[in-house]
Amino acid sequence: MYSFSTVSALPEIPERISRLREVAYNFWFSWNEAAQELFSRLDQRLWEEVYHNPVKFLLRVGPGVLEKAASDGKYLDLYGRVTECYDRYMTAEPWFKRRFPEYGGQVAAYFSAEFGLHESHPIYSGGLGLLAGDHCKSSSDLGVPLVAVGLLYRQGYFTQRINREGWQEAEYPVQNYYEMPMKPVMADSGEELTVSVDLPGRRVGIRIWRVQVGRVRLYLLDTDLPGNSREDRAITAQLYGGCRDMRISQEIVLGIGGVRALRAMGVNPRAWQVNEGHAAFLCLERIREKVARGTRPNVAVEAVKSNTLFTTHTPVPAGHDLFSVEMIDYYFGHYYPQLGMTREEFICLGLDEERRAFNMTVLALNLSDFRNGVSELHARVSRRLFRRIYGGVREEEVPISYVTNGVHTETWMSPLIKDLMARYAGQDWNMNLGDPAMWEKVESIPDEVLWSAHLQLKRELITFARERLRMQRLRNFETRSRVDEVDAYLDPNALIICFARRFATYKRAVLLFSDLDRLASLVNDPRRPVGVIFAGKAHPADRPGQEMIRRVVEISNLDPFRGKIVFLENYDINIARYLVRGADVWLNNPRRPQEASGTSGMKAAINGVVNFSVLDGWWAEAYNGKNGFAIGGERDYPAEDLQDRDDVLSLYSVLENDILPLFFDREGGIPVRWVAYMKNSIKTVALRYSTHRMVKEYTEKFYIPAVNRGRRFRQDNFAVAEKVKSFKDFILENWQQVAVTDISDGGDPVKRAGENMFVDSVVRLGPIWHHDVSVEIVYGSVEGDDLKDVRITPMTLVDKLDEGVYHYRGSFTLPQGAIGYTVRVRPVSPDFAHRFDLPLVAWAG
Repeated sequence: MYSFSTVSALPEIPERISRLREVAYNFWFSWNEAAQELFSRLDQRLWEEVYHNPVKFLLRVGPGVLEKAASDGKYLDLYGRVTECYDRYMTAEPWFKRRFPEYGGQVAAYFSAEFGLHESHPIYSGGLGLLAGDHCKSSSDLGVPLVAVGLLYRQGYFTQRINREGWQEAEYPVQNYYEMPMKPVMADSGEELTVSVDLPGRRVGIRIWRVQVGRVRLYLLDTDLPGNSREDRAITAQLYGGCRDMRISQEIVLGIGGVRALRAMGVNPRAWQVNEGHAAFLCLERIREKVARGTRPNVAVEAVKSNTLFTTHTPVPAGHDLFSVEMIDYYFGHYYPQLGMTREEFICLGLDEERRAFNMTVLALNLSDFRNGVSELHARVSRRLFRRIYGGVREEEVPISYVTNGVHTETWMSPLIKDLMARYAGQDWNMNLGDPAMWEKVESIPDEVLWSAHLQLKRELITFARERLRMQRLRNFETRSRVDEVDAYLDPNALIICFARRFATYKRAVLLFSDLDRLASLVNDPRRPVGVIFAGKAHPADRPGQEMIRRVVEISNLDPFRGKIVFLENYDINIARYLVRGADVWLNNPRRPQEASGTSGMKAAINGVVNFSVLDGWWAEAYNGKNGFAIGGERDYPAEDLQDRDDVLSLYSVLENDILPLFFDREGGIPVRWVAYMKNSIKTVALRYSTHRMVKEYTEKFYIPAVNRGRRFRQDNFAVAEKVKSFKDFILENWQQVAVTDISDGGDPVKRAGENMFVDSVVRLGPIWHHDVSVEIVYGSVEGDDLKDVRITPMTLVDKLDEGVYHYRGSFTLPQGAIGYTVRVRPVSPDFAHRFDLPLVAWAG
């Protein structure tokens, strides 16, 4: 094979519409329908053919089409409105500048293995990538100085095809980067800018591509360079593809290569976000940089932690990346000395003793002072999952907080619903996404108007689904009758339920099929018919997930379900757009509590689609009894089969007794009570679960505190970092001498609720200064061998009894019931990031 160079040769664009090129290269177009119309109006067929990719469109559109548009008054009016809107967007004073004027230019770096911006840029697999894309979009809207870093996958995730037997087949089309909305970063020399990382026995070159997402810059790393070996060029070929060697190579390129790419471009972030464990190696590279400049390794660790945020997205142990210690030796043996660490010191940074492997989540937790899950329930699960690495710290106090996910409202809300919002909530509704009073105006939309808009979106979904099924059957050379029958699939008058997500086994895609006779009765009821649309991909290595897809397709072809249940292949952003806007009900039935958050239901809700979900992830917070329906309750099960049994019973009961009667109860043709649920869905979910709220929370809770903490730790040649490290070393060295040697409470085992309970304690601290510890009463209701509803109150130093021995006293108001209490000691420092920055606790007894 011969090599060649590539350029993007755009047609000569008339001066009057010359800014089409600028709009095409900024993903701002992806959430601005008028900007998309600039291209679709020129040639609708071509716009669909290039899958809504404006750069590819301009590369293929005929020059005569552009010349004609440049003299079309109506087109020029549209062009003027779009460019004026674009300029206003790019130059307006955003929220961040008003809220934090003194932090201008203090960049936060956001590293993620995938980004889902638009269907024309297929480098995402599911929720993690879509969240990252929406994070970038809202950061742009709000003016947060964010720079994002990811990998550019030549073959993306994969294209899903369903064959005639119902099996998923994976195809890997090669992307032409020069036809996509991005450009290579150029060095001052005029050549493409590259950096490199070292892998065993060789150096791998990395090219950097710049993607503009409104105001935000996203840099994507690409190893498909002529100077690399065939194997190394394939490092960025597939998302989540290949073996363990491929995975660790990708994560080295993302983490270490990503830091080097930013440095090469002169970008020096003041806060760093590790979005899932894939990117955790970025912390190692930042330690290496500091050690190379003369900082002691342990001090460098404290400095890196000081402004690093780790966001975990996975509530199950199997979802965390593990590498054998031998593999870490192979890939990082050369790197240990560069960090000034021994092999043992390096391995300890990420060692998961329970699983006997190097765990990327453990590495990220150990190298970040700020940590969060992506819903309240997920944070609780994460604290339980990783309590083992925090010694004697109580599960509830493991330092993992949460910021619940959200969605980018303007990307996912349909133009029809946006128009209603503008008409009834004000033209500036999208500038007030966090205002409860604005969302209350949803109630002023007449029921018949909202219902009419929904029916139009539903018709568009059904038409789209039929077209996709027709194309699939034609490709599979199915019979003419099989192709033609699709035109009658999915009754527009039926209740249309959508289940669309990754086909991972814990999501239980086939739970609805647990009682096929009952399901057949529902979908064939002439008075209250039901239709179900499935979509989603299973990882190519996930055979059970692929078997679930085949089962869905198999059932959809059975006589009772033909035309009532369908599976749409190759679920992506474009398909999701139709589903979340046109469904009546959004079904989600994961095995609780294995859903970290979920965002597809949020996208559906802001379009008035009613959620029907297990109380897991975000829905456990959002559900209020009036904005959707719940499957099962908030409880844990000792066995999966018991949970499945109960959830199936709940699913069918709620569907038959609540949802269907409500949906088909009409007043003048309008399901008035159902529309009330639609309105509640929009106003409650859109208010609380937008990425605008989410990014503001990240900024206020993490980015700004991380910037400030990082600045303190950098000052005077890392003096604070040195101080913190020395303090921790001293405490660790002497902690074995700390003990609570005596507790007394007056001896009366029966007291009155509401009275003060006084507790005296003798504490031995050895050489540790009493100001460097907190002695606390921990009390709560006795439940089995544990305490619930725990509260903590500090004790006061009364007297020094002997060298290193102290008398403390404290009190608390007794609540009613059987109350247990104890005393504990923990180290404290004003320089700690959180209560258990140093996870040491000495408990009484």
